[in-house]
Amino acid sequence: MKVEIHKLFEYLLETASDEPPECFLGFSMADPPALGVYLPDLDPGLKLDWNGLSFQGLPVLRTRVIDQAGLAGACTPDDVLITAGTAEANYLVFRQLLEPGDEIVTDSPGWPQAGVMARAIGARLVEVPRREADGWALDPVAIAAAITPRTKLVFLTNPNNPTGRLIPEADLRAIAAACDRAGVWLLVDKVYAGLEWSGPRPPSIAGLYARGITTGSVSKALGLQGIRTGWLITPDKALLRDALILRENASEIMNILGEHIAEIALRPDRLAAALTATRAAAQRTLRKLDDFIAATPRLSWKRPEAGLIGLARLDGIDSDALAHRLLESPYRTFVLPGSAYGQPQHIRLGVGGGAAARLEDGLARLADCLASWPSA
Repeated sequence: MKVEIHKLFEYLLETASDEPPECFLGFSMADPPALGVYLPDLDPGLKLDWNGLSFQGLPVLRTRVIDQAGLAGACTPDDVLITAGTAEANYLVFRQLLEPGDEIVTDSPGWPQAGVMARAIGARLVEVPRREADGWALDPVAIAAAITPRTKLVFLTNPNNPTGRLIPEADLRAIAAACDRAGVWLLVDKVYAGLEWSGPRPPSIAGLYARGITTGSVSKALGLQGIRTGWLITPDKALLRDALILRENASEIMNILGEHIAEIALRPDRLAAALTATRAAAQRTLRKLDDFIAATPRLSWKRPEAGLIGLARLDGIDSDALAHRLLESPYRTFVLPGSAYGQPQHIRLGVGGGAAARLEDGLARLADCLASWPSA
């Protein structure tokens, strides 16, 4: 099984250099906190080995994961496997469930990991389109219609990555019912959960469906991408064990420092305060983006309902050409082309990263670049 690069990561590799961009318009995570924030709660005598208690992850951390996911009473800490971020959690599921010839149903635009893994395994990717004219909504009837006798897994992100559109609870239950009728697994990546701007936080699928799998991490809403700590939640003990076995042959065990920092970050009082701060900062930035897009010719968007990113439409401009031009002098500004998600007439705009992103400077440079772009 050879895993090929997807366009999103290829672009990130291209832009990583000794002279990084000065401004970032695509930050997809909260302003990262400093290690010192957690030092008062860390034991300086902590041995930097595995947790010594459970191969599934620090028990108290797994309890925090269940609580933050709203799954207390529906699932238990024994239904949780701690992983090296959401990406590894998804990877473990793809590798242990999919075989050559299977079908995986996903949405488009959506997180490209599903397509990368399907091609590597020899499975067939079936994409259900989200339409911009419908506000990027996902039609549960279309998901149900895409399921065939060869379908093994449905993979979705909620909020959607990259549009920020939510799947409401009623639609989520309808999709779960369609999966149940066909005996299909349903994996919902909730890496942006907790950052909902319109409507309530949808429930976790692991608490709604016996073959439901919820993945997530502390990376996005809490800005803790660097500690590589996420989770996989499922009531299916056989799948959880299969994921644990595969992880043993990859990252093997979790890093103990990451587990302890994540546990501190997910304590109810700290989590509530961090989410409040992230939400306030993100909503201020979203208002700036709304104003900027409304005032900028050749740009429009469907405002994200949740999360820290959205897709903005370019009028007659190729996203790859624009993104590469912005990296050059005098702009030195990073923006992710929508082609990374199969949307070449869009760019991804993010509201994370804090002051280090230099958002306002980046927007001014984007406006200058667009103003100088040749007419269609």
